[in-house]
Amino acid sequence: MKNLKASIFKDMVQLNIKILCLKHPEVENISFLTLLYAGNTSIFSFKYSNFNNKVKKLKQGSKSAGNILFKKYGTSETLRNGTVVITENIKSISVHVPKHLKPVNDNEFGHYLAGLIEGDGHFSSKQQLIIAFHSLDASLAYLIKERLGFGSVKKIKDKNAFLLIIASKKGLEKTINLINGKIRTENKFNQIIDNILNHTDLNFDLKLNSDRDLNNHWLAGFSDADASFQIKLINRNDRIEVRLNFQIDQKKDNILLLIKDFLGGNIGYIKNQDTYYYGSTSFGSAKNVINYFDHFHLLSSKHINYLKWRKAYLIIQNRDHLNKKGIDKITKLKNTMNRLSDTTV
Repeated sequence: MKNLKASIFKDMVQLNIKILCLKHPEVENISFLTLLYAGNTSIFSFKYSNFNNKVKKLKQGSKSAGNILFKKYGTSETLRNGTVVITENIKSISVHVPKHLKPVNDNEFGHYLAGLIEGDGHFSSKQQLIIAFHSLDASLAYLIKERLGFGSVKKIKDKNAFLLIIASKKGLEKTINLINGKIRTENKFNQIIDNILNHTDLNFDLKLNSDRDLNNHWLAGFSDADASFQIKLINRNDRIEVRLNFQIDQKKDNILLLIKDFLGGNIGYIKNQDTYYYGSTSFGSAKNVINYFDHFHLLSSKHINYLKWRKAYLIIQNRDHLNKKGIDKITKLKNTMNRLSDTTV
């Protein structure tokens, strides 16, 4: 009796597959489903109605306009037989972009400044703090100078860069006071001790920030220095896969591991460059990135790229990427971001 039931079920499976393939030749290689059930007499406990629902979902999934890879608010993975499997859901974000704000008090500004210094600054043996800025971010250099009330901004000859230099004792004292307890890397912590405190009469109970909570402006400052927002369009067997990546490269992975724990994502290693990188990789991580930067704002020109990256997420969230018009919009955003990135390298 079991063999008879299994035989009937197998015939029903094959019939549905044939019907599906006739209507949707793009999924003709779905015969692997038959192999899963063939020869297994206990499989009849899997009700036919459940299988029929699976077939319906495959039919619906095969109707993607323009053969776009993402379906039903999710990322997809195409198996070798052509079947599309949904692997991740898109979580909604607000369509409204928050008003762009700067750190409002010394505590917020101190976290931002600490992150910025750890990304693009150093305390030199000449008892100076030097922070580098791209020419597009000269206004940010002047903003930091104004907030500190000390320093000078200088253009580097023959380079698209500016330097903010804090050389006065009072300027260094105010800066260290702002970032004390907010610096996270031993490298910058040791620079302050070895190059500033050991050569001046400044007296600080200097503390390293070991708190793993990044719900402050530190990551915004660090990202203004070292992060990038990327949109990647990958053609896989005439299907376009969209990836939104927030990436930070570093020589060591300790800070990247902290960011990964906070945002999700992955850490990679580039052997020929001997560098590590953090990548948001998934849409779940991308949403965490958006949640963060919607609250703790970037102050450099990277804020423009972030807004375009965020807009691409909204296009996917609204499923507009399932048609050519939506993909064209994402492509345009990508190209605009690339042009801006090319000018800031």
